[in-house]
Amino acid sequence: MSEASTPPSPSRTIVVAVNPMASFGRRREVGPRVVERLRVAGHTVVDIDAPNIELLRREAARAVEDGADALVVVGGDGMANLGINIVAGTDVPLGIVPSATGNDLAGGLGIPVGDTEAAIDTLLRAIESEPRRIDAGLIRHGGLTTWFGAVLSAGFDATVNERANHMTRPKGPSRYIFALLFELATLHPRPYTIVADGETIRTDAMLVSVANNRSLGGGMRIVPHADLADGRLDLFVVTRMSRPRFLRMFPKVFRGEHADLPEVSFRALRSVRIEAEGVVAYADGERIGPLPVELTVAPGALLVLAP
Repeated sequence: MSEASTPPSPSRTIVVAVNPMASFGRRREVGPRVVERLRVAGHTVVDIDAPNIELLRREAARAVEDGADALVVVGGDGMANLGINIVAGTDVPLGIVPSATGNDLAGGLGIPVGDTEAAIDTLLRAIESEPRRIDAGLIRHGGLTTWFGAVLSAGFDATVNERANHMTRPKGPSRYIFALLFELATLHPRPYTIVADGETIRTDAMLVSVANNRSLGGGMRIVPHADLADGRLDLFVVTRMSRPRFLRMFPKVFRGEHADLPEVSFRALRSVRIEAEGVVAYADGERIGPLPVELTVAPGALLVLAP
């Protein structure tokens, strides 16, 4: 080997888990493309392609336990959440190749969204670098614990998710539109008891979220100033407002232009308990369960393959 030659990068064992729903439609080629490019780069790939999410979770966790240098998930925030719950608190880093309609954590990490080749290029560069360390949130609910990386929702957006998940018709994304319209028709503030770093707050609220990342729901920038590595979570609350005013506010949330509204408040914290009747919490778009929930931040608990 000449002095000018560059030694090959060491081969790594990388587990790749692909969302079963990404096996169809325009996203079906993303998973195989990720596997192909990792192998061309000289890495050993353990390709996990299960028919359903629960089997995928078990197989991916087993493969990581058997020895892996990284876990890469292909999909959206739900797949990122699956990966977080496998590797958080370990020394195994998580890579994300966005392939869904909701890619908020990937976007918050600076991973290209909507450009598969650019996202894979970013992943390959990150594999050759030191992994980045970010915070994660830990949820305690009904005797269980669950990690999350982006946002826990416990307000209007969570009720829309819950209704859509219980609808059998229509199929596909349109059922979320119908669920949204129904919830808007019955929209009303709910009484919450929130214990933020030991301080009890009682309020009637429309939206209540706890954010590690700045956005959720495919780009709703609920906490534009959120920092994934500041050792804090951010409590976001929208208090009582009329339905017309709420409808006028909603577009501003997508642009992150709602922070100065009098009904909107933010609070950085390390722990929080949220209580309310008839509300089911969702984290990273995944169902957690009925309130109450308790959340704490775990600073630096997650290694990620990101810029």
